[in-house]
Amino acid sequence: MTGSVVGSIDVAQVVLYAFWVFFAGLIWYIRKEDRREGYPLEDDVSGAYNKSPWLFVPDKKTFVLPHGQGTREVPDLKRDERPLNAERISRAPGYPVEPTGNPMLAGVGPGSWAERDDVPDLTAHGEARIVPLRMAQGFDIAEGEIDPRGLPVVGCDGQTGATVRDVWVDRSEHLIRYYEIEVEGGPASALLPNNFVVIKKGRGNKPYLYVHAVTSQQFGDVPARAKAETVTRLEEDKIAAYYGSGLLYALRNRREALL
Repeated sequence: MTGSVVGSIDVAQVVLYAFWVFFAGLIWYIRKEDRREGYPLEDDVSGAYNKSPWLFVPDKKTFVLPHGQGTREVPDLKRDERPLNAERISRAPGYPVEPTGNPMLAGVGPGSWAERDDVPDLTAHGEARIVPLRMAQGFDIAEGEIDPRGLPVVGCDGQTGATVRDVWVDRSEHLIRYYEIEVEGGPASALLPNNFVVIKKGRGNKPYLYVHAVTSQQFGDVPARAKAETVTRLEEDKIAAYYGSGLLYALRNRREALL
């Protein structure tokens, strides 16, 4: 018989079995690689975890970071030891937590953030990627577009809480990332992510920046930056988390059921 290997086994069967073995190995490899971060898992209530996992967790791999920033070995099996600023509704697994203190700064739920490196994101040339327009040579607001500098910033309560001082641009992707705002009675300047902004027009057709995520008073609690002219990856995560948390915690009625 054409294609027969031996007895009732032919070439097609051998190829099929070889594919099955290859595909099983591929799944095993992929399931190990996706556990380089965030594993081993912890018990939801007790926090207990397997200190010596072996089944799916891969061996350590060393990654060389760009621009001379050293190396990183993963998985490192380090636990997130940040304090949980929240109380559990119940000790049973899967139950939600209720933030303590200012819920928008508790770092839980929609306001959670990752422990990214506390250094600025860089371009392919090793320069700060996100900078204010006043430092971004060759960048400007496109002709015919609204220049947001000097415009008022209105919160979800309809009140003005800040004024735009400058625009921060992404020099790698050529777009606006943040608005630098001067907060009334607050810090000298804070950052407002472009994703949370809608430019509207009010009386007299005058434009303003509307932010649904927070009230006018809450601009004053935006996490600060260490340096006025740069923003680090860690600071970016904290800033975005603050505004994100406002979508649930800025107003009391946002936390309540609709019915």
